Amino acid sequence: MERIANIVVEAQHLESYRAALTEEIEASVKLEPGVLALYAVSASEDPTRFTILEIYADQTAYEAHLKTPHFLKYKSITQGMIKSLELIDAVALVPGMRIKGAQ
Repeated sequence: MERIANIVVEAQHLESYRAALTEEIEASVKLEPGVLALYAVSASEDPTRFTILEIYADQTAYEAHLKTPHFLKYKSITQGMIKSLELIDAVALVPGMRIKGAQ
């Protein structure tokens, strides 16, 4: 299951948001076997705009991710930092393709 998250953060919370997102991504990839990839980037011309490519083993893994302590902590901490959030369900062009260097 693939998903794209487009997030815009309030500028005054940028560094705090980056720290919270980094912590959440690192915990998710390390602790959840069903999280195959979480890859976040920010726009070079507007660092308050983030795009996250999320790849899960299946729908069950995604639903389990939403209930983890680290994800719930991220949601709680960042609640007042996010200006907008758009979630897009996606379909892999080349199913089974993995990020080079990933296990």
